[in-house]
Amino acid sequence: MAVKSKYQEVLNLGEQLNIKNGAVSEDNGDLHVKGTAATQYEKNLLWDKIKLAGGENPSDIVADTSVYHRHTVKSGETLGEIAKLYYNNPAKYQAIFAANSDILKNPDVIYPDQELIIPNL
Repeated sequence: MAVKSKYQEVLNLGEQLNIKNGAVSEDNGDLHVKGTAATQYEKNLLWDKIKLAGGENPSDIVADTSVYHRHTVKSGETLGEIAKLYYNNPAKYQAIFAANSDILKNPDVIYPDQELIIPNL
């Protein structure tokens, strides 16, 4: 519990930044933090806060932060085409669908002007 309190400001910042898919756990005195930031800038803010609490090379925290991109759907696009654009693999449409499950209910139904999260894979 002590390590979590040491990095509480990092966790608070993650909440303020609305980090997606956030998860925090402790294991053998190490804090494991995972989440997806909206921009590289936000990811850097989190790392700066980690270094402030734990030093330049902290050994008691494992942080896995990725960045996602946003894509505005154009008329006629499919998730497969969007996946090919970002990942060069249309089969990865499932990752885009999963990242947008709050607004998408069917991977075959998307609409122009929807803003989709494109996760960093």
